[in-house]
Amino acid sequence: MLKHVVFLKFKPDTADTDIADIEKGLASLPARIPEIKRYEFGRDILRSERSYDFALISEFEDTEAMNRYQTHPYHFAVLNKIRAICESIIAVDFT
Repeated sequence: MLKHVVFLKFKPDTADTDIADIEKGLASLPARIPEIKRYEFGRDILRSERSYDFALISEFEDTEAMNRYQTHPYHFAVLNKIRAICESIIAVDFT
């Protein structure tokens, strides 16, 4: 299994409604993209100086499955919304 971990740092003026919209979009993806084997996400609760604001952890069978997920139109629609409200996005992929 390939694990895909993403951290988001929102722009300072990001509205809570924008974050809720992202959460709704992310929650819809597992039912629409069969390559997703596991999908969890959530907001940071500690809000420490070193914390990112949001995390996503997903699992895929292999790199090819993750590539299909990343190029899927539904994922792309959510990703565009994420990019619009983030100042930083980092990811790590590992097995």
